[in-house]
Amino acid sequence: MPVNEVRSLSTNPLKSSQPLGAAYAFLGIEGAMPLLHGSQGCTAFALVLFVRHFKETIPIQTTAMNEVSTVLGGADHLEEAILNIRTRANPRLIGVCTTALVETRGEDFAADLASITSRRADVLGDCRIVLAETPDFRGSIEEGWSAAVTATIEALTRQTTRRDPERLVVLAPSHFTVGDIETLRQTVETFGLTPVILPDISGSLDGTVPDRWIPSTYGGTPVADIEALGAACHCVAIGEHMRRPAEALRRKTGLAYTLLPTLTGLAAADRLVTLLARLSGRPVPAAIRRRRSQLQDAMLDGHFHFGGRRIAVAAEPDLLYQMAAFFADMGAETTVAIASTPDSPILEAVPAEVTVGDLGDLEERAAGVDLLVSHAHGRQASERLGIPLFRVGFPIFDRLGAQHRRSTLYEGTRDLIFEVANTLIAADHHHPTPESLDPLRNRETLHDSRPSPEPRRH
Repeated sequence: MPVNEVRSLSTNPLKSSQPLGAAYAFLGIEGAMPLLHGSQGCTAFALVLFVRHFKETIPIQTTAMNEVSTVLGGADHLEEAILNIRTRANPRLIGVCTTALVETRGEDFAADLASITSRRADVLGDCRIVLAETPDFRGSIEEGWSAAVTATIEALTRQTTRRDPERLVVLAPSHFTVGDIETLRQTVETFGLTPVILPDISGSLDGTVPDRWIPSTYGGTPVADIEALGAACHCVAIGEHMRRPAEALRRKTGLAYTLLPTLTGLAAADRLVTLLARLSGRPVPAAIRRRRSQLQDAMLDGHFHFGGRRIAVAAEPDLLYQMAAFFADMGAETTVAIASTPDSPILEAVPAEVTVGDLGDLEERAAGVDLLVSHAHGRQASERLGIPLFRVGFPIFDRLGAQHRRSTLYEGTRDLIFEVANTLIAADHHHPTPESLDPLRNRETLHDSRPSPEPRRH
């Protein structure tokens, strides 16, 4: 489908920044501390969104650039922040995420970090430093997440020719929730494979409370597992924005990868299950077949509430594709598709005409649709238009349990069908009839209120 760009400015922002996406990815690594290289305000804004979404303590630090360091350079602030974090929090990894403030000045961050790690090796010890260059003025969460994962692989993963036939690398996308990752892990393990998921927010942002204070992330992908990614038998990358880290892993270790654009929907889940069966050499377990049968039944039950519906979706490119493809599978039509950024190739595959814009574009174009789909910032448009909002993506701060919702594989797609259908039912004034569901009906008279003619009597 064509992709249109109509705005030169944003009046009601849809996207969040690249540094936020990079920090989000680093939060999925065990013992990590994201460090935003910029002003305190940049970090505070990201922190507020994380805390409101997850309702947890979020470990993020800042280099706290001021007016002087902005003009003269931020190397001293970067060094001071890294040493303070190492001394006080003792993380295994510090993920440096650059912001527009320092990127616009054009500093050589790689050289600064090389100098710091060389001169202060005695203090840093085994703490690893990873640099993700993520200016705010380009990209959004998906690009920042991808940049952080790519930088982590390039900095930590070791070259190897050894292969473990039971070890599988999974590069998870930014829109996967804790629930999605746990479902994916259980599915992979059912085939006798050991998944190494990167990033793994299911261990660090799943709502568990440790028995002691831990100043860095207390779950996620261990650094040792990241170093040994190349020893797996295969890599599965989910979402177009994970192609870049998958390519980096292949270049460094020779590990082959399969890119799956989505895991939502019957056919999408089938593709992963078929791949797992081939890699493991095992038949599909009975438990997986049962979940597939449950999804088929849910699709049958739910299609009455989806057929002919008009949907408006505003999201990051890969999430936009996932939701639009899901609605198409269920017989609904995505009549309004708003993407946050124009650069992803997946936008060409979205089964709708895509506009690159913001929530203002969504509100202008969504009049008359049956459902809005976006994150929590779409709630004002929903109220003004009188159209229900189904919340997806990040952030969702006005509902509980967003991190535990599932929308992937058989059970996640089943749950998604029920959630969306119930949202439509709760706000519905349209009750499907056999006539309205007839694909051969005369669409021009669909809303004709005139009574049907009397049958001819003989």
